[in-house]
Amino acid sequence: MGEEGTKGTVHLLCLAASSGVPLFCRSSRGGAPARQQLPFSVIGSLNGVHMFGQNLEVQLSSARTEDTTVVWKSFHDSITLIVLSSEEGTSELRLERLLQMVFGAMVLLVGLEELTNIRNVERLKKELRASYRLIDSFLGDSELIGDLTQCVDCVVPPEGSLLQCDSGMVPACEGEGPGRVRHVSMPTRQTWNWTPVSSHSSPTWEVTANPCSCLLTQEALSGFAEAAGTAFGSLVVSGRVVAATESWWRLGTPEAVLLPWLVGSLPPQAARDYPVYLPHGSPTVPHRLLTLTLLPGLELCLLCGPRPPLSQLDPQLLDRWWQPVLDPLRACVPLGPRALPAGFPLHMDILGLLLLHLELKRCLFTVEPSADQEPSPEHRRRLLRAFYTLVTASHFPPEPGSPEEKVEDAAQRSQVPRACYLVSGPEGPGTGWRLVALQSGPRRLLLLSAQSPTHALRGLATHTLHALTPLL
Repeated sequence: MGEEGTKGTVHLLCLAASSGVPLFCRSSRGGAPARQQLPFSVIGSLNGVHMFGQNLEVQLSSARTEDTTVVWKSFHDSITLIVLSSEEGTSELRLERLLQMVFGAMVLLVGLEELTNIRNVERLKKELRASYRLIDSFLGDSELIGDLTQCVDCVVPPEGSLLQCDSGMVPACEGEGPGRVRHVSMPTRQTWNWTPVSSHSSPTWEVTANPCSCLLTQEALSGFAEAAGTAFGSLVVSGRVVAATESWWRLGTPEAVLLPWLVGSLPPQAARDYPVYLPHGSPTVPHRLLTLTLLPGLELCLLCGPRPPLSQLDPQLLDRWWQPVLDPLRACVPLGPRALPAGFPLHMDILGLLLLHLELKRCLFTVEPSADQEPSPEHRRRLLRAFYTLVTASHFPPEPGSPEEKVEDAAQRSQVPRACYLVSGPEGPGTGWRLVALQSGPRRLLLLSAQSPTHALRGLATHTLHALTPLL
């Protein structure tokens, strides 16, 4: 398995499909934005071979050379996106999803009408400049993974869970074996006791009745959104959703992923009034994305129509709803890269994890455990991203609703593997990296480990999934 994103260059081209006129070209080298541009002759050749195939009713989707992967994709017979990557281990799945996210970003900030009915190419070029910062963040080495998984990057608030914030109920797993689940009425506070993976017993949790700050934060968010005249509100830290209203969680793909990503990519500001389109829900009618910085690194986001004006969200209204939960908000700020509450009992062998809930379209992604050990966080992210593309493309069924899903795939799901592992590098004791993936119901867990022997990987993944299930 090659590691995605190691060295190499990525070029992204956007052209008007009918005329072949380039609208923009964005590049990155080694995960950082680059000014390098492709010669016009190369751009013309790449677009020409794609158009030649279309004239013969042949769909050219991808090609590989000795050191470069190229993927083409047309949208609404109006926009053609082409991506070239010379990064080691780059997969076609990753590049295809990159193009989907890029087009979603273009619709988000420009609107579908401008992209499908191009009247003035030069004006469209200027309007598309507003999307450059967001698009460049997809090409770089991001700490997020929603661009690849097409799930919302989330963090678990302190003393709470993303499931609690949705339903007011928390599933608590007993230590008598997997699959034993009961519901405990909220509010509660959770404490965790970790059982070593080498034993054959399951993790145990002690659940005691204490007020849960997660529910207080959720109540403040819902109340503030209602006072502002909208049902769509969320709290975002470093591009990850900490809490959201029920209506916000029901946003479709890709806007559910793009909106917090957009907020995380913008420079810090006390308040914003940002016009956005919803690629799935409202691609031609703009909405307003209002953001308010509650604390440095923590932003309140509201999605609304013509009202309320930003000036209506005055300090008195903010203090009324957010001053009582200031301490829980402060506790959320450092959670960005960690994703999990401080003190959550992960096994010491775990160096990184990715947990996806495929039905809710949410994910937890962190490479913070054992941060003082090798490899570096950037290396860990590359390993997990590459492993995700491998298992998604080769072993596990496509996520529900994804373009890769086919009818015959859905019919054969009972025959696909539920777990797999991979050893990267030497397999001797204390050398190389172990990656394991486990699918159980709607959840898929990927782990990165350095020390665990291969025969213990599935047990490690099973115990960890049981521990994480109450959170997502």
